[in-house]
Amino acid sequence: MVTFRPMTEDEYLGYQEYFIPDYAQEISSSYALSWDDSLARAKQEITEYLPAGVKTPGHILLSIVVGAGEAIQQVGYLWYKPDTIMRTVFIYDFHIFTACQGQGLGKKALHALEQDLREQHFSQIRLRVAGDNARAQHVYKTRGFGVTGINMSKNIIPSDEQA
Repeated sequence: MVTFRPMTEDEYLGYQEYFIPDYAQEISSSYALSWDDSLARAKQEITEYLPAGVKTPGHILLSIVVGAGEAIQQVGYLWYKPDTIMRTVFIYDFHIFTACQGQGLGKKALHALEQDLREQHFSQIRLRVAGDNARAQHVYKTRGFGVTGINMSKNIIPSDEQA
């Protein structure tokens, strides 16, 4: 059974070790920025969004766990922000550890999240997924998520670099 518990300060340090390079890779891939620029942007954004880490008001940071009692094992992370007025939740990050992938834990975690949010009277879960992340798109689609838009971008080449 997949459940959630609040992320600890120590786990948050591990979360940053995973999240920053992972997000930097997405930034680099999506926006054609250098690795150094992407890494700096990822660090800046997590600092802006989560200035107090796990204690940042309005943001929920959870550890995804399986098992019970002494046999509890952390298998991933979940970061979301609820909007209590609109009764929606926006998932900023959802990650199952690489060693735990392929076991259906992502689908089970999303199902558990949906049940938890239903009990709290939320009506919608929103998220953004990278266009080249086919694995994540598959997981979300199998849990009933649909495409609501498409992000697009174009880099503007300085005029002195155009042929």
